[in-house]
Amino acid sequence: MSQIQILVGSVTGTAEGVAKVVADALEADGHTTSINTAAQVEDLVRAPEEILLICTANTGSGDLPDNLQPLYHQINREFPAIAGRLYGIINLGDSSYATFGEAGQALDEALEDLGAKRLGEPLVLDASTGEDPEVLAQHWLSEHWLPRLPETPPL
Repeated sequence: MSQIQILVGSVTGTAEGVAKVVADALEADGHTTSINTAAQVEDLVRAPEEILLICTANTGSGDLPDNLQPLYHQINREFPAIAGRLYGIINLGDSSYATFGEAGQALDEALEDLGAKRLGEPLVLDASTGEDPEVLAQHWLSEHWLPRLPETPPL
């Protein structure tokens, strides 16, 4: 089974709640998880076999939450060697803002530019729908992301 590090960017706590539900579901499926709310570049390169799952909210202006901004800036400054690294994106936002989803898109593009490989399409959660983000995340995880995880961890 896979080792998965969940990198969380949260403003009001919703993304952190989603990350915990996703971690529980992954562990119930036999995977090992860790939740990181203060990620640094060192966390991206520490274990090449570890799969990254970014679970981030967006501020109203489309920026990353304060706790994830340092990582984004480090990625763009230091260009860590993560080519081939597997990752996924859960992007929480509110479509009533013109900048809907921009923070998660920025991280996705930054990882892709470094050669990391995204597993499946990102999950984009819209707060304005009124749907429970934790339920939607569990559905996406079981239907779209878990089936894409490699049977043996990447090296």
